[in-house]
Amino acid sequence: MILSVIFQFVMAYIATICFGVILNIPHQAFNSVGLIGGVSWAFYWVLSHNFGIGIAFGNLAAALLISVLSMYAARYKKMPVIIFNIPSLVSFVPGGQAYKMVRNFAIGNPDLAWSYFMQVVVIAGAIAMGFALGELYHQVGIYNHLRVLKRR
Repeated sequence: MILSVIFQFVMAYIATICFGVILNIPHQAFNSVGLIGGVSWAFYWVLSHNFGIGIAFGNLAAALLISVLSMYAARYKKMPVIIFNIPSLVSFVPGGQAYKMVRNFAIGNPDLAWSYFMQVVVIAGAIAMGFALGELYHQVGIYNHLRVLKRR
């Protein structure tokens, strides 16, 4: 099990950095982006394969992790958050389900196509909710930090 998690981490790390190269992010961010992508994919993989968590909650938790880690990395590297968010998210995009949805619509199997459509909507919604919760976590943390500083 440990070896499979390490393998998943390494492959996600490489895929995230390669997508960062395609997006032309600054080279100073490659390692951070790879670490965020690898850690979030390994987290998702462990949740889904070891704990039986569904695809929606797994994507929600991974997107939340990407959002929080990206905000910390952006602050540390003094770069925009989007540089870390987008490449790290590439492993979670429901491209396979979207392809199967369009394919089944094209070959005349609308029942299966609607099933894949619902999967795409649920996964995309979970990812969006994860990013929103990550931003909420960040804003609440800033608010509480400023409140503590005002008391001094």
